[in-house]
Amino acid sequence: MNNRKIRVALTHGDTNGIGYELIFKTFAAPEMLELCTPIIYGSPKIAAYHRKALDIQANFSIINTADEVCDGRINLMTCFDDEVKVELGTPTEESGQAAVRALDRAMTDYREGVYDVLVAAPMSADGIKFGNLTFDSLENYLQTCLGEGKQTTTLYLNDFMHVAVVADDQPLKAAMENITLENIVHKAAILYLTLKRDLRVANPRIAVLGLNPKADGAEEQEIIRPAVAKLSDAGMCAFGPYAAETFFGSNEYDAFDGIIAMYHDQAMLPFKTLSLEEGVSTIANLPIVCTKTNYTPMFEVAGQGVINENPLRQAVYLAIDIYRNRFNYDEPMKNPLPKLYHERREDRGKGRFNAPKRQMKGEQQASQPKKDEK
Repeated sequence: MNNRKIRVALTHGDTNGIGYELIFKTFAAPEMLELCTPIIYGSPKIAAYHRKALDIQANFSIINTADEVCDGRINLMTCFDDEVKVELGTPTEESGQAAVRALDRAMTDYREGVYDVLVAAPMSADGIKFGNLTFDSLENYLQTCLGEGKQTTTLYLNDFMHVAVVADDQPLKAAMENITLENIVHKAAILYLTLKRDLRVANPRIAVLGLNPKADGAEEQEIIRPAVAKLSDAGMCAFGPYAAETFFGSNEYDAFDGIIAMYHDQAMLPFKTLSLEEGVSTIANLPIVCTKTNYTPMFEVAGQGVINENPLRQAVYLAIDIYRNRFNYDEPMKNPLPKLYHERREDRGKGRFNAPKRQMKGEQQASQPKKDEK
């Protein structure tokens, strides 16, 4: 890890939503610029429009290349400079495409090492059309761009729990079809490694929730219990299945480092109910560190200046923590020292074991009569 400040890329999200308000408010605090160097991936014209509409004193420097990034100030990377109509509070195809254009530029710059971590401002996932492609979620987008064939999962975090969902953000009927032994094991394995590597939990304890109200149905017996057994056989501290009502109602979640829920509402209803704020998320199992708030673009209040920016600030903190934790976790494994002490011990052993042989050979030679003595 070099000595320069960590560079945090922030994509501006849906340009008719709350993205710029979150970013400007977050970096209005001077200590944020002491912690990291922000690079907003967006549009100078749209940023200036939001600044004026919100009446925020947000100063940023417009840049076009990585060489122009400067510490101690907000850098705004120009992803596009054409006119984009801003209609605060109204989702449009144009505002959704602007969000994807910022992501595209951020992906290109990540491959070139321009920044260290990515924090994504809220954007809609309502099938944004971009060229011949349809953008359906940030997770699938990053998995396609950088996943290297691996499956990602979103880990939701607040002050009380870390939750991953087997069938996340899917209609209930589709979710039922995706709750399989293989998917449970795969999601739990990602959660386990993420807790160890990204959050530095030494030996994570994982709770697996049941599907049925009392966690005693056919799915628990035929799918979930065998999955928990398989995880335990693999050396993970996995327990369950637990009935969700009792698990959250009796604060049983306090005893665990991570939770595997079966479907979206099973996780998010207690998660948001128990959160003091919205919480944050990280998209796990990717080479890039990517975090985000759990906000939607919140079109209903966009431009009104009423959004609490603390979730985005927490997302920046989380991204930086994960980046440092990964370095500390991975660095000792990169160049393991050769076991030189084994070689030395073996050499000493060879000398020690060979000494009697040399001595014996000398005694044999001494006991043999010389030619002159015959």
